[in-house]
Amino acid sequence: MNFAPLPSVDVAAVPSHGFVLDVREDNEWAAGHIEGALHIPMSDFVARFGELTEAADDGRRVHVMCRVGGRSAQVTQYLVQQGIDAVNIDGGMLAWDGAGRPMVTDDGNPAFVL
Repeated sequence: MNFAPLPSVDVAAVPSHGFVLDVREDNEWAAGHIEGALHIPMSDFVARFGELTEAADDGRRVHVMCRVGGRSAQVTQYLVQQGIDAVNIDGGMLAWDGAGRPMVTDDGNPAFVL
């Protein structure tokens, strides 16, 4: 079998208003996330797949995010197989935070990567 390399981008290449799908768990999301990101934990992903296809029905590229890039790589691979324009964010939230990209919380506390 021949697998195409997984499409991925550096955190710096994610547009400020790009569509981000965060597949981390609820406690990770609560600690800090990207404003405007769609949050569907990987554990719920198949059951909630329709939420993503509805949000991405305009054909926008989906930038998939987790903590370091492992879970998001799996989800990206699945999305590409479904014909969705998806890319894995290299290094995940740790790289995002390390690059000084903005993060928010829902409760107003300082954001951090859990």
